[in-house]
Amino acid sequence: MAGVTLDLDALQVRHPAAAADAPAALRPLTLKVGAGEQVAVIGPSGAGKTTLLHAIACALRPASGRLQIDGTDPWSLPVRQLQRLRGRLFLAPQVPPLPPRQRTVTALLAARLPAVSLWTGLRSLVYPVGAADAHAALARFDLGEKLWVRVDRLSGGERQRVGLARALLAPAGLWLVDEPLSALDPTRSRLAIDTLTRSARERGVTMLATLHQVDVAIASFPRIIGLRDGELAFDLPSADVTREHLLGLYAQFEHELAGAPPVNVEPAAPAARPATVVVCR
Repeated sequence: MAGVTLDLDALQVRHPAAAADAPAALRPLTLKVGAGEQVAVIGPSGAGKTTLLHAIACALRPASGRLQIDGTDPWSLPVRQLQRLRGRLFLAPQVPPLPPRQRTVTALLAARLPAVSLWTGLRSLVYPVGAADAHAALARFDLGEKLWVRVDRLSGGERQRVGLARALLAPAGLWLVDEPLSALDPTRSRLAIDTLTRSARERGVTMLATLHQVDVAIASFPRIIGLRDGELAFDLPSADVTREHLLGLYAQFEHELAGAPPVNVEPAAPAARPATVVVCR
C-alpha cells in the first residue's frame, strides 16, 4: 500500500458542538506531508493535535481552507467515493473503540473490513478469516497469546496495543495515531513506537502520530510539528528542535517546571532512522 500525500492550505476547523463565538480548534493551518513520511505532532493539551488527526481522517469538515489527500479534496467527492477514501485512512484513537465482548482476533480483523466483501466480513464474525495474520500483527506488540481472549479481559495497556496492531492489518496508506503510548510503560512504549515506525517504513505508509513524550518523538521521528492554541508553532527536522523551541511551545507550564529537575529534551543517541516530529498547540 503506497503512502498518501497531504496538503493543508489555511485549514480551519471548528468542533460542531462549540459555541459560535468560541475560537477555532485549528486556526488557519498550512502544512504538506509527502508520501511515506513519518511525522510526530507535539504540543500541550488543547493544542489541536487530536483535532488535526480527525480533520485529516475526514471525520471533521473544515470550516474554511482546503484539505487535499493525494491531490483530491475529500469533501468534494460523492458519498460513496468519500467512503472509499476513508477506507485508505486508518485512525487509531487514544482509547480504541473495541467491543468489550468481542474476541481480540475479531476486533483485530475488523481493520480489514474496507477491503473485504460483506459476506467475508460477516463470515469472519463466526470463523475469523485471517487469524494467522492477526496473530502475527499482535505478536509484533508482544501480545500474541491474547489472540483468542475477549476484549473485556484485557488491561488498558493491552487494549491500546490491540488498537495499534490493527494498523498492521488495515488496507491504509495513511496511519493517524493519537497518543499511542498513553497507557504503556516505558518498555512497551519503545516496542510500540519502534514497531509502528518500522512497519510504516516497510510498507511505505505515511504516518502522523501525536505524542506527549517529547524525547520519544525526537528520537523516533525525522520530522516534528509543534502545535500551540491550534496554530503551527514550528515544523522542523527532529535534529533541529532545540530546548528553546520546546520551552516556547510549553511556555504556559513554566510555573509547574519551576524548581523541578531539568528535563532532557535532546535524544540520548541518534535514532537509527530518524523520524519527523510535528508540534501542535
